[in-house]
Amino acid sequence: MTFADIALLFVAGIAGGLAGSIAGLASVATYPALLLVGLPPVTANVTNTVAMVFNGIGSVWGSRPELAGQGAWLKRIIPIAVIGGAAGAALLLCTPAEGFEKVVPFLLAFASVAILLPRKEHREARVASHRDHVIKVLVEAGAIFLITIYGGYFGAAAGVLLLALLLRAGGATLPHANAGKNVLLGVANSVAALAFAVFAPVHWAAVAPLGVGCLIGSRLGPIVVRHAPATPLRVLIGAAGVTLAVKLALDAY
Repeated sequence: MTFADIALLFVAGIAGGLAGSIAGLASVATYPALLLVGLPPVTANVTNTVAMVFNGIGSVWGSRPELAGQGAWLKRIIPIAVIGGAAGAALLLCTPAEGFEKVVPFLLAFASVAILLPRKEHREARVASHRDHVIKVLVEAGAIFLITIYGGYFGAAAGVLLLALLLRAGGATLPHANAGKNVLLGVANSVAALAFAVFAPVHWAAVAPLGVGCLIGSRLGPIVVRHAPATPLRVLIGAAGVTLAVKLALDAY
């Protein structure tokens, strides 16, 4: 790799780390950069997943204040993310990505619109029955499982899907939902990265500059979410997701 390639990957890593820890859109910057330095698509995909481990470390590190109080929920849901990430990695290693890539634009567009739509305020608190609570927990767990499978399989915009789910289903604020997203996506991505490190053609020379950049950018992202106005940031995330969905649709079709 040339010095220019290393510099490009480092800068792309910072941009991807910021985008990933804020909106779950890290691959918007990192994956195209890997293609630009000459990596074939499959190698770029698995190399990107391995580099994203550093994105997970930085984003969780920066999200510690918002993770306070989420310990019990995370302990319950992290095993699902582990299984989902492993399943997604196995799926990528065994099957071509073309079919899944055709579905991605629609998933991303749906999630982005869900983020853009304002949430209704509940004026009257309603006590949920045990049955309603169980159904909600199961639906949330099932959705997280499917999203983490996708995260381990391809990864682009999986964070937007998770963020939309946590904002809609959990009723969390944007910083708290973003912190939960960072943990779950980081876990699923790390499991997939471990499988790829053993069984896939990872380009380790590209991982180093990309990973360092991701670590720096992802450490700063939660600080931006913490201090930025929630509504404009939510609109920015949703608009970026819709834009990426259009681009992925044009590429796929």
